Amino acid sequence: MEDMALAKISFRNECNELLQDMEASLLQLENDLDNEDAINAVFRAAHTIKGTAGIFGFDDIVEFTHVVESTLDQVRNGRLKITSNLIAVLLSSGDQMNDLIDIVTASDDESFICIDQKSQDLIAKLNVFLGKDPEILVSETKQQIEEIRVPEITDMPNADISTKDNWHISVRFDKEVLRHGMDPISFLRYLKKIGEMLSISTIHDSFPDSKTMDPECCYLGFEVTFHANPDIKKEDIEEVFEFVKDDCSLKIIPPNSHISKYIELIFDLPEEEMKLGEILVASEVITRKELNDALQAQRQEEVSGFIKPLGEILIEDGTTDKSVVKAAIKKQDVVRKKQAAEKHFIRVDATKLDNLINLVGELVIANAGSYLIAQKSNHEPLIEANLTTSRLVEEIRDNALNLRMVQIGETFNRFHRVVRDVSKDIGKDIKLSITGADTELDKTVVEKIADPLMHLVRNALDHGIEKPAERLEQRKSEFGTVSLNAYHESGSIVIEVIDDGRGLDKNKILEKAMSKGLLHNNHSLTEQEIFRLIFEPGFSTAAEVTNLSGRGVGMDVVKKNIEALRGIVDIESTLAEGSTIRIRLPLTLAIIDGFLVNVGNASYVIPLDMVVECVELTDEQIDSSQTHDYISLRGEVLPFIRLTDMFNVTHKAKIRESIVVVQYAGQKAGLVVDELLGEFQTVIKPLGDLFQQVRGISGATILGSGEVAVILDVPELVNQAVNIEAHHIHNLSIQKFNPLIVH
Repeated sequence: MEDMALAKISFRNECNELLQDMEASLLQLENDLDNEDAINAVFRAAHTIKGTAGIFGFDDIVEFTHVVESTLDQVRNGRLKITSNLIAVLLSSGDQMNDLIDIVTASDDESFICIDQKSQDLIAKLNVFLGKDPEILVSETKQQIEEIRVPEITDMPNADISTKDNWHISVRFDKEVLRHGMDPISFLRYLKKIGEMLSISTIHDSFPDSKTMDPECCYLGFEVTFHANPDIKKEDIEEVFEFVKDDCSLKIIPPNSHISKYIELIFDLPEEEMKLGEILVASEVITRKELNDALQAQRQEEVSGFIKPLGEILIEDGTTDKSVVKAAIKKQDVVRKKQAAEKHFIRVDATKLDNLINLVGELVIANAGSYLIAQKSNHEPLIEANLTTSRLVEEIRDNALNLRMVQIGETFNRFHRVVRDVSKDIGKDIKLSITGADTELDKTVVEKIADPLMHLVRNALDHGIEKPAERLEQRKSEFGTVSLNAYHESGSIVIEVIDDGRGLDKNKILEKAMSKGLLHNNHSLTEQEIFRLIFEPGFSTAAEVTNLSGRGVGMDVVKKNIEALRGIVDIESTLAEGSTIRIRLPLTLAIIDGFLVNVGNASYVIPLDMVVECVELTDEQIDSSQTHDYISLRGEVLPFIRLTDMFNVTHKAKIRESIVVVQYAGQKAGLVVDELLGEFQTVIKPLGDLFQQVRGISGATILGSGEVAVILDVPELVNQAVNIEAHHIHNLSIQKFNPLIVH
């Protein structure tokens, strides 16, 4: 039972990848209806899922997927034209296949009551394209289920061969065949046991004149048009001539209808590296004897110094068709590329990676402790050895973290389907643009950012992008654009959701905020603070509620989920031009390079990627900082925060303060500290529930001494310092224009 459960998990994982490929190819077809590679990719995905489901006996999947495959086969053969309507039905069919797979792998048979009806509805829609009666098609499908369960090449049916599409047998007997006791005519008669000879032509062009003719020699050849029984293969016909195989030249040319079937068999072969001849034999295109004969001919030419490709030999002597050889070469190339890619990848359980990261974190902490002991011992060789260990631990840390780094493109690509479906539902023409898909970040972050991104994209589609008529009135393109962009910046990853829609109306946001009691009439907010009001619970400026948005549920969840990842969200918007929602997230949630500082008797860690420089406070700056929350740094205004005031700690006696200049999202601020202790590998430990609401702190770490140090939330501190300065300037400007206001 345990083996079966593991097999089902493997089946589920394989189908997930196939369905993702299928959906991506269908969406690609929507922009390029004649893309044969995409059509073949969709067909192979459906065919593979059907075959694998047949092995497990999942009849419901087989029955439904076979209809999908039949439709795709008609498209592949050019009998059915691909259209946007057909793509829509095939996308829904892919979703249905996913649901069916979920159910059978979870062994929840009760769910089939409603899911089966959905299958029948989709089959009916596919029948419209196929031009078949639904009951007939389902009946045909069920008859083939048993054949699908045993995916043997020998079971491929040939019943569709008509009397006008037959085998052609060309045989030339050697002169010595009669002397060897063989009667050529008897072999031709035997053919009747496996089919019907429709015509036979005797070839006698090798007959000599009567003076040189030997009556004991055979000079005849035959050209036979042969209609084989449904279960007969090329090898069966060849076996008829088994006893004279060394005394004749035999060519067996299959019916034209077999060419597409051979090509299908070639692509259905296992993903194993095989030589061209082995592929053709395995797919029944040629027999083993034909391969050996072709290889012998190739070896004979090799003696002359010229090696002709095997495929050319087989085509020239009429053994097989050029299109079949091309398909075999393509199959060979696909397998080689896939195997080359697989050599670079190995599937690893995510739990094992998490355990590895945890162990590396403990190793970093233990190494920091040993380094402190080495320094206290003042033993040079021990310190040197410890430095080498520290370097190796740092390399192990970086490599371990890289194991969990994945590209965000896979998450981005899911939104092609979302944008397509939603834009059709709401009657808008919207395109999705993706940049920075190769940007990497921690797998855990990728998994947790998918839902917030979904909220933001759907919100942009519904609220941001205008209706086509409205866009044309504003002299915009009738096609709206939603863009997803990702890039690295200062040790963080930035993800942007951009739309070229109507933008945010600050006045409308303020009115709504006051009506909700979030603001009073004497409010004084910066533009960024006004925009952030849309993340308040229950806040919405939508004129009407739709099935997508408008209830004020979602944007507050987005903010909470992003903050739970130690991220921050910003908004830029211009009325009638569009909006940009920018999410900044840490690259990893596990281990970072930090900069250790002391304030009073407490230690704090600042993420090193955000540290710009460190400067010592001068006497003049110290005096100035007593009345202002900013200093002049080389002519630039630098707002700062005193950590002693922030965390209510006492200065160390007779300590000259320093400012650590940090930068986040293009904004700089200073953190006033007592002592600079240098770089420090920081293993991030999550805070308990008691500290979740403490501002300015994002986590904790354990120092080599065993003490706990707090990790500072630089984005929060920078925003706080900048906002204090912005409000100060804002109030000064109000006071300048209204001297009656006294602060």
